[in-house]
Amino acid sequence: QLQLVESGGGLVQPGGSLRLSCAASGFTLRTYAIGWFRQVPGKERILVSCTGTSVSNTLYADSVKGRFTISRDNAKNTVHLQMNSLKPEDTAVYYCAAVPKICWQYSYQYDYWGQGTQVAVSS
Repeated sequence: QLQLVESGGGLVQPGGSLRLSCAASGFTLRTYAIGWFRQVPGKERILVSCTGTSVSNTLYADSVKGRFTISRDNAKNTVHLQMNSLKPEDTAVYYCAAVPKICWQYSYQYDYWGQGTQVAVSS
C-alpha cells in the first residue's frame, strides 16, 4: 500500500522556523518527484515547493523563495521542508504529494497524498 505521512507542523511565532517531514511507505521516494502544497479554507491547494529526481528539477513558489528549503533523506525514504522566517500568510494545512520523476505545478497532476499537517504562524 502506497502511503505518505506528513509531520512537523505546529504553532510558531512570526520569524520562527518549522521543519516538515514527509515519510513514504510502500514505494521509494527516490524515484518520485515530491511536492509540498498548502491550502487555506476556501482557496485552491497551491504548490509551495517540489523536488524531482534530477537535482536541477527543484521548484519554489515566489512567496517562499529564500525562506524554505526542500531536501531528501533517501536513507529514511523521507522528504523535508525546512521553513524559516515564517510569516502569518504561511499559515495553512501543508500536504506532501508524489508523482513519478518530475515536478508539476498543479495538485491534480499528483498521484499520492498525505493527510496534511497544520502550520499556524501567529503572535
